[in-house]
Amino acid sequence: MRTKDFYFELPDELIAQYPTDNRGRSRLMVMDRISGKVTHTSIEHIVDHISEDTLIIVNNSKVRKARVFAKTEFSGEVEFLFLEQLDELTWKVMVTKAKRQKKGRVYTFADDTKATMLDSEGGTKTIKMSRILDEKFFEKQGHVPLPPYIKREDEFSDSSRYQTVYADTVGSVAAPTAGLHFTEDILDSIRAKGIRIEAVTLHVGLGTFLPIRSDDIEEHSMHSETFDISEDTASIINAQISSGKPIIAVGTTSVRTLESAYNVETKKIEPGKRATDIFITPGYEFKVVNQLITNFHTPESTLLILVSAFSSKKNIFEAYQEAIKKRYRFYSYGDAMFIR
Repeated sequence: MRTKDFYFELPDELIAQYPTDNRGRSRLMVMDRISGKVTHTSIEHIVDHISEDTLIIVNNSKVRKARVFAKTEFSGEVEFLFLEQLDELTWKVMVTKAKRQKKGRVYTFADDTKATMLDSEGGTKTIKMSRILDEKFFEKQGHVPLPPYIKREDEFSDSSRYQTVYADTVGSVAAPTAGLHFTEDILDSIRAKGIRIEAVTLHVGLGTFLPIRSDDIEEHSMHSETFDISEDTASIINAQISSGKPIIAVGTTSVRTLESAYNVETKKIEPGKRATDIFITPGYEFKVVNQLITNFHTPESTLLILVSAFSSKKNIFEAYQEAIKKRYRFYSYGDAMFIR
């Protein structure tokens, strides 16, 4: 399939620049996965659309304040996006004014921590820090890495709102945004119905920021991301698979985690920590996930292609046109969709 087949026109004013005033007040479109029929409600009432025998899987990765400014040797300012720690002192990063950043150049952060450019080739760079970084460094020096379609600087409120209420494992450079809709009250109402909620971890990485540059979607290569599933959680998921009862993934990151961890020979989820570069496209046979809570995604994106694979391109595009007509809010801080 062609990348351009997944393009649609979206009015700029429907790209959410801020979350709702109160978490848990987003609109919710519920779509039948097969027929494409949609109904409209709010995230507060999602429990009414979930059966009691369902298992919900969330991604508990926590967003790091990974945007950090530094001074060059010549007093210029650059911004680093810390993507991944490679060893104690070495990090993979993206940096502004990338073509000017040469191997051997030294940078100084506000607390006098220094970094040296080790590798300046390609889109991502490698830097070596003068000391081991802890999360206090990012909390004090860093900014929330809001996606580029949010046309503003991060604000104090983003520290909590661009984070799920159940986030507890730091490592992402972008939020697993489907989970941003949930409050403790909504989660309590779900559990009160007897629905089980379990967590996996996938640290959202560079792939979130990169567009598909190939004309044919099959030629696109996903960047690798690390995920982790505990033995207890894997056992719970496997019991649900064996019973044939519903499994809801909250967000495309949870989908990619579950589908990557599934062993087609044993027909079970394998626990443990490893990496995935899975790219789910139309024609993919889902082995684990049969319902999905997600946001409304950008045109020509890997996320839009994934949800089109989960239902159908026809159903998704018709639902998106309905969402545009009814003025739903799109992307990270936008409204939600439940495909069941």
